[in-house]
Amino acid sequence: MPTKEGTIVRHATREDVPIILQLIQELADYEHESNAVQATHESLLATIAFATSMSPDPILEPLSSSRPARALLIFTPSNSPAGLALYFYNYSTWRAKPGIYLEDLYVRESERGGGYGQRLLGELAKEVVSMDGGRLEWSVLKWNTPSIEFYEKIGAKAMSEWQTMRVDGEGLKELAKRAG
Repeated sequence: MPTKEGTIVRHATREDVPIILQLIQELADYEHESNAVQATHESLLATIAFATSMSPDPILEPLSSSRPARALLIFTPSNSPAGLALYFYNYSTWRAKPGIYLEDLYVRESERGGGYGQRLLGELAKEVVSMDGGRLEWSVLKWNTPSIEFYEKIGAKAMSEWQTMRVDGEGLKELAKRAG
């Protein structure tokens, strides 16, 4: 479904951090993890590479190991924030091509069905194609049937032969000790 005329998609600026933080909290609430959000205004400012202006073709701050993420925001024709795509670049060794990993996609419940999620994913796909990339990839919670059905409808395929692995918290510190 195409979005309504007047919909705006743009890279987030530093001034958008309160919106980003609110959307992150709404996503956590939706995923039944309301108390899990550790992001703060300050930590988002320190870890996202922002656009320097709200212009249609903004200059983007450079990415780095401490600032690896970018954020796209989508606004309704009445300029209300409708959703967020937070992403970073990845790499396929077998294809020897860059890609994008979508860390989080969130569209406000009141705006679902308006084409905003498709538009955000389309913008990311357009970037992957423009850089001759290999793929756009993300994870979805197994219980999130509405999202899984939406992703399948737009052409995404479940990678059921892969298992997500993670080391964090104390386990990450313990693993780091093995480096010597």
